[in-house]
Amino acid sequence: MQLLNLQRTYTAEDLLTMPDGDQYELVDGRLVETHMGTEANFTGGLLLRHLMVHCDTPARGWVFPADTTYQCFPGRPNLVRRPDVSFLRLGRLPNEELPEGHLRIAPDLAVEVVSPNDLYYEVEEKVREYRAAGVSLIWIIIPPTRTVLVRRLDGTAAEVGENGELDGEQIVPGFRCRVADLFRRATPPAQTT
Repeated sequence: MQLLNLQRTYTAEDLLTMPDGDQYELVDGRLVETHMGTEANFTGGLLLRHLMVHCDTPARGWVFPADTTYQCFPGRPNLVRRPDVSFLRLGRLPNEELPEGHLRIAPDLAVEVVSPNDLYYEVEEKVREYRAAGVSLIWIIIPPTRTVLVRRLDGTAAEVGENGELDGEQIVPGFRCRVADLFRRATPPAQTT
């Protein structure tokens, strides 16, 4: 993630109308590039698929990909974040209608997949912001170590290794996913002679 050193400050609405606004988050009016590496993007996609299958039948809530923006941070109208995956329980959106712009309701689950260019303090800052917004469950997926850090709104934390299992707890009831499944790779077909 790279903070652009531009003099101009932007609003959350500016981010929606910029031709390349989908490449940035907004931190107190300053544009921050959001480069997600291929491995991190693929890992986030695998989790997105697992969550969508679980939440589809019966409908449990909304599962959003990495380009979904949240403007839900108390006292910081020009802070817009893009979790790599997020979940919002049914009943939290008025009439279950998706807004045209940023979501102004904090997700129930926010997921960050660490890319090679992510700095530790930047990820921790996002965790603090998510907690301040009321996000109940945060998963930080770390591909090089094949682990997931679990952070909760109440301040408790856990680390789940590759042989462990992610649990949606009360936030995504019934959801379970082996951590190893987030790092699964395609295997080429066997060659026949």
